[in-house]
Amino acid sequence: VQLVESGGGLVQAGGSLRLSCAASGFTFDDYTIGWFRQAPGKEREVVSCITSTGTRYYALSVVKGRFTISRDNATNTVYLQMNSLKPEDTAVYYCAASGLVRYGSSWRQLRNYGYWGQGTQVTVSS
Repeated sequence: VQLVESGGGLVQAGGSLRLSCAASGFTFDDYTIGWFRQAPGKEREVVSCITSTGTRYYALSVVKGRFTISRDNATNTVYLQMNSLKPEDTAVYYCAASGLVRYGSSWRQLRNYGYWGQGTQVTVSS
């Protein structure tokens, strides 16, 4: 099983980035894929997820209408489009896969995600 994030980098406030999460080694179509982030000195927090059926969830306190998640089952890839970036969005962003959300487990709980990527750094300068 492998999840590989890419697309992070340094961007000015107000800019945009698109993160990608390439998955392999499991039945991608059956899994919910989530995006999480962890800023220095803070706990990892959920940002968004997209279920196997394409339903999208957002942690509104984090996203506030600026981020959009999507998935391409043909290429086993999930994207996170991030617009209007702010310095407080600076963090390492991780994608993770859950086989439990489809059975009713909470998409917000990190413990429900069994596979994790290594993360990609996003830095937003003011």
